Amino acid sequence: MSRIRGKNTKPEKILRGHLFKQGFRFRLHQNNLPGKPDIVLTKYRTVIFVHGCFWHYHRQCREGRIPSTNSNFWREKLFKNIKKDKANSSALKKQNWKVITVWECEIEGQLSLVLNMIKEVLAHEQ
Repeated sequence: MSRIRGKNTKPEKILRGHLFKQGFRFRLHQNNLPGKPDIVLTKYRTVIFVHGCFWHYHRQCREGRIPSTNSNFWREKLFKNIKKDKANSSALKKQNWKVITVWECEIEGQLSLVLNMIKEVLAHEQ
């Protein structure tokens, strides 16, 4: 698992590239915020988490499943990730940050919808 990339993943880079092309400027992985959000849009006081479907257990996705081998270990690990995600989101909201979660499968399959949703959220922040 040490070789699993935690930041600068392919879906993250794709989303960042499109946001940058559309004129949004942002910071990456800020240590001073709970959960080190993948993308921080300071101007809009908004953070974006790009979640991998397997690692964050996206139940509506084919990749969001518990492996059949060593399933107790994986169930515990994935549910701990979910709990941590909720805690980080809650802490950010208490600090008056808007939190957007984007799933890997959404970026791969519906990027234009994801970008429109982000723009809509940001439009309400100005």
